[in-house]
Amino acid sequence: MTSRDSAHEPVEGEPSSVDVARALEHARLLEEACDFRGAAHAALQGRAPVLAARLAALAGDEATLGIVEEALAIEGPDALSRAGADLAARGHWSFAGRLLERSGAFVDAGNAYAKGGEPALAALAFEQGGKPAEGAKALERALRDDAQADHLRRALAELLLRHGKNEGAVKALQQMRPGAERDRALPLLARSLKAIGLFEAAAQVEAEAQDKAVDSSDLVPSSRDSSKPGEPGAVLFGRYEVVRELKKTPHAHVFEATDRLAARKVAVKVLAASARGTGRDAFLRFEREARALQSLRHPTIVGIYDFVPDGPAMVLEWMSGGSLADLMRREVFAPARAVEIANATLAALAQAHTVGILHRDVKPSNVLFDDIGTPKLSDFGAAHLGDMSTTVTAGAIGTFSYMSPEQRRGQAAGVRSDIYAVGALLYEMLTGEPAEPLKEAAFLERPPSAYHVDLTERHDAILAPFLAEDALARPPDASSARKLLESVRWSARVLPREGPASRRSSNRPPPNVATRVVPPLDVGDGRDLDHLFFDTVTERNVVIVPLDEASLERFRAWSKVLHPSVAAVLRASTSDAELWLESPRGRCLADSDEPLSPPELGQLRDALSSLHRVGTFHGSVDREHVYRTDDGVFLASPRDIHKAGSAIDDLRAFERLA
Repeated sequence: MTSRDSAHEPVEGEPSSVDVARALEHARLLEEACDFRGAAHAALQGRAPVLAARLAALAGDEATLGIVEEALAIEGPDALSRAGADLAARGHWSFAGRLLERSGAFVDAGNAYAKGGEPALAALAFEQGGKPAEGAKALERALRDDAQADHLRRALAELLLRHGKNEGAVKALQQMRPGAERDRALPLLARSLKAIGLFEAAAQVEAEAQDKAVDSSDLVPSSRDSSKPGEPGAVLFGRYEVVRELKKTPHAHVFEATDRLAARKVAVKVLAASARGTGRDAFLRFEREARALQSLRHPTIVGIYDFVPDGPAMVLEWMSGGSLADLMRREVFAPARAVEIANATLAALAQAHTVGILHRDVKPSNVLFDDIGTPKLSDFGAAHLGDMSTTVTAGAIGTFSYMSPEQRRGQAAGVRSDIYAVGALLYEMLTGEPAEPLKEAAFLERPPSAYHVDLTERHDAILAPFLAEDALARPPDASSARKLLESVRWSARVLPREGPASRRSSNRPPPNVATRVVPPLDVGDGRDLDHLFFDTVTERNVVIVPLDEASLERFRAWSKVLHPSVAAVLRASTSDAELWLESPRGRCLADSDEPLSPPELGQLRDALSSLHRVGTFHGSVDREHVYRTDDGVFLASPRDIHKAGSAIDDLRAFERLA
């Protein structure tokens, strides 16, 4: 074959022009037969997502709409916008609004929702587009048409309250008719009355809410539902305009925002809806972090500007330099810089310990940097106030890799537990390797001096006590630990690491990895038995499979996914040719005939979207890889990591499951 011929060969896995033409013809025939659902899928195969959206709207099938929406999202905002505009021109207002909103065309989405008779969605979209007044008008028009729609009256009150229109919010809420909807709105009415200074009236309303056992935990002022408290352009708590979402965990959402009153950047940390649902413990932990920060004022601790009980939310100092975890992934540290970061963390801990606060979760992601590179300690959510020797279990508080031996055993944590964590941070910055407790308070292998020519046995001897398995062998407090680190000079040279990590051969495991994993204590459902091991460091099962260059990029992207329903990439080593993956949890869907519920399908689709957003795919979306857990569903890693696939293939497989 000539090079000219090969230039016209289709890419492997991609449909040829003939296949595309056949798919489009098939779509046309199915459309003529009024099989709009089948026609939509044929249009997707024919690379015509806008046509697919039109046909999906005609089908009116939610699963098909979801598949087409995800396919358009993969194409990008322009495809979503084109499809949304096309649907709006044809009168499919609701689906048009959904696509336009996802594309970022919020005002157009608001208009589409309004014309489609969905004023509440219209109001939210207008608000995200920076036109809350248009959102209020949409709700008011709907209320003129249906004066008994109290759920819209509450939506109007929430919108007005978010934008400081407190009197209007009170007026809207007072017009609600007696009934369940008004009862649910009582806490909102009480807050609105307080905002305009009517404290006696607010107290009466609060008493009524208490008598009726009304739960106020869902009062989260946001421009979206409580699981997504803000999107770009939304205004939180009437003051903080969201720039972007920074971090999302099962416990909290963190946003970069602009304080419109103080004219400064801030980070807004909002307790997640899922965490609120777990009961009072989550709220108390969140409140505990706020109390801890409010009692601490120190240049190496991330400051708190405000605590909003109604969220609840914390408004924190903006740290533009990212986290230590980010730096550790891309940089080699000069020993002097590593010690500087460790000392700053110790200074923060010294201040906290002085007022009776243990941090208990010092780790790289909790050390942040401002715009000039100053390290500051953050996230006191695991902190304990008032008792310097509280007992906690390893699974509940802290992150295992940086957790002291006594915490891992579920014993009492103390000041020296925090010092161990700083030692683990410093060791990893110096060597690039995770730290392990030292039984003799001395390095018998892998000392820091083996990784940098300017480090000596004296440096090893200074760091070793930090990592002592016996807490009494560690420095007694953070100030003493700082003095110990400052007692010797640390090199300012950044050099390629020369220790064990750089001398590994491709067929030899890194130090201690060969002995780190043992046969699993629990084989689960047996589906991963050939690749299942127990990691003695993290004390959990892991799936270990061969890794090659062909799959490296795919799982490098996968490692960016932090979705709780997606198996995490725990370790990827090209030198060892190994990929470590989170082992499945729950019960495999293939072991029962029970179908997935709509909430579970939504969670699974969201999990797939998280993979597609970072440019990768799953490739094996079937009942053998989906597990049902107490929290919903869990998507196990593909058992054949070399299997070809695409995001579109995932969506088709999802439809078969649905």
